[in-house]
Amino acid sequence: MAFTETVRQGFQKELEGIRASGLFKAERFIRSPQAADIEVEFPAGASPRKVINMCANNYLGFSSHPEVVKAAHAGLDARGYGMSSVRFICGTQDIHKELEARMTEFLGTEDTILFPSCMDANAGVFEAVLGERDVMISDRLVHASIIDGVRLCKAQRDIYQHCDMAHLASLLEKHAGRRLKVVITDGVFSMDGDCAPLDELERLCEAHGALLFVDDSHATGFIGRTGRGTPEKYGVRGKVDLITTTFGKALGGASGGCVSGRRELVEMCRQRARPYLFSNTIAPVVVAGVLRVLDMLTQSTERRDKLERNAAYWRKGLAEAGFILKEGDTPIVPVMLFNAKLSQDFSRDLFDEGVYAVGFFYPVVPPGTARIRTQISAGHETSHLDRALEAFVKVGRKHGILGKTKEELVGRYGA
Repeated sequence: MAFTETVRQGFQKELEGIRASGLFKAERFIRSPQAADIEVEFPAGASPRKVINMCANNYLGFSSHPEVVKAAHAGLDARGYGMSSVRFICGTQDIHKELEARMTEFLGTEDTILFPSCMDANAGVFEAVLGERDVMISDRLVHASIIDGVRLCKAQRDIYQHCDMAHLASLLEKHAGRRLKVVITDGVFSMDGDCAPLDELERLCEAHGALLFVDDSHATGFIGRTGRGTPEKYGVRGKVDLITTTFGKALGGASGGCVSGRRELVEMCRQRARPYLFSNTIAPVVVAGVLRVLDMLTQSTERRDKLERNAAYWRKGLAEAGFILKEGDTPIVPVMLFNAKLSQDFSRDLFDEGVYAVGFFYPVVPPGTARIRTQISAGHETSHLDRALEAFVKVGRKHGILGKTKEELVGRYGA
């Protein structure tokens, strides 16, 4: 047997080292539907307690919305539990085509293809569309799933400094002789909560004959005046060549994703994208739920507008309390702590105060940038935010971080 006792002890020692450094990622067990208030068992075996959830991607509060649940039940009854097949064999139902058409209309593109997740979409799209004569130029802070997808593709790779248009322009000139050039960015960067300047990116791409790719997972449904994402926010709707996004965040919170964009590029994904060709189709129950979410989003911007108000209220409260925040105007509001162990300790203390918010540290974020990433939802009421702010202030005082500069925090705790 290759997995000998010596091998086992080696891994045990490595895991013990992670625990000893305070960097072990312990899962919390939610024993209720996803919502602003949830029941959580932590640590394992403890009695569940009710806490305010400040770290879900449930931006519009649709994860357990009665209308979405009702639609999911109807979809289950009408089309069954699962497809037991990939799309091109016998895994395509009429509702899958309906969802693709609805997403195309919603995003203002030419065509859409569904994937089991947005991670699968990002894993499949580049290899399907690009080859050795092409180049991919990505923002330094793109999502990990994009990095994985880029690695699977044979095209040349290059990286520009985060949202640095001058640096990107120089790289576009450097790669002028390539058959295809693709600029790759997140719409909203998931760890920092800032937005890519898509209007500037589109102008650069137009000037240099490059395609523009945007992962809009942390924007679809709530960024932009009507929630059509960062292309709407920056006035370039219909001008982005490829968009990937997820149904696992604002659009219901279950699973699934898509590639949407130029018709021919989407068709290349149908023919060649391996996660599409070799993974089961999105379950009918999920499709039915997403379709209902799209109905509600096209009828009213009420939930999107409430989310915007909540995010501004939360950010203002944290800033006035003396926390160091990443700048931005999205529902992602990172509280910067810089030290990995401090982020873990802060998170545990918050839980003791009835607030669920997770500490992020390397390799999830770059070394020395540990944080508590808070995420606001339309499901939060002002009372939730006020109670959560009280907990943050109490824990902040305990650790002596309120009103401190980055240099003071790093000097005290290290980075």
